[in-house]
Amino acid sequence: MSSNSIEFLKSKTFFRNLIILFSILVVVFFSLTLLLNKYTLHGENISVPELRGLKISKLEKILLTHNFHYKVVDSLYEVEKEPGTILDQDPAPNSKVKENRTIYLTVNATQPPDVKMPDLVDVSFRQAEAMLQSFGLIIGDVTYRSDLAKNAVLEQLYKNRNIKSGTMIPKGAVIDLVLGDGLGDIEVPVPNLIGLTLDEAMLVIRKTSLSIGHVQFDGGNSDSLNAKIYSQKPSSEDGIMLRQGDSVDINLH
Repeated sequence: MSSNSIEFLKSKTFFRNLIILFSILVVVFFSLTLLLNKYTLHGENISVPELRGLKISKLEKILLTHNFHYKVVDSLYEVEKEPGTILDQDPAPNSKVKENRTIYLTVNATQPPDVKMPDLVDVSFRQAEAMLQSFGLIIGDVTYRSDLAKNAVLEQLYKNRNIKSGTMIPKGAVIDLVLGDGLGDIEVPVPNLIGLTLDEAMLVIRKTSLSIGHVQFDGGNSDSLNAKIYSQKPSSEDGIMLRQGDSVDINLH
């Protein structure tokens, strides 16, 4: 290094220029840091609002106040929710995020999808209820008709017409059911059960499609197999006709 260069490095001019350059670098560094912090909102987080349950049409005002954006990414259909209602959101409510964040939404569809009508005929009411629920269908009116199959589905109706299983209908459709009342239309005379054991009476009753009602053992008789019927209600001597499925009460001793 020449003597002139050494002298320059020792001069006041060099130190003054060095200080000016350092000052410029400091100013530039802090200016960039401030701009970066302002752009990224460094250290500033805000809570995501609760949007679930709101209508999509009401979002604009809420999100503008929080400087959020939204995007619908999926749609489902829930029968009990109004069309256009927000079902889910990402990020979740109360999550801490930066402003200008996009919130991704799942919305209840405006039009229900079609589902296949299940076959409910001959199943119990409880089974039919579970099947309809699993298909997203709703039980409507339940009426009864004379039939020995108590609480079994005899007919399935959609808009007052029989609907075949496999028919495509909107999810959330209302299905009316016709159930058996456990009583047939055919009337039969009351059989004479006096003098029979309980097992013998059961055989007779079964042949007439009636049923045994209340059973009472009298006289302290604990031998239920050999006890005999001494009284029945209604009596076979009254000439009463019963509908199939009706019951006869008996007393044994």
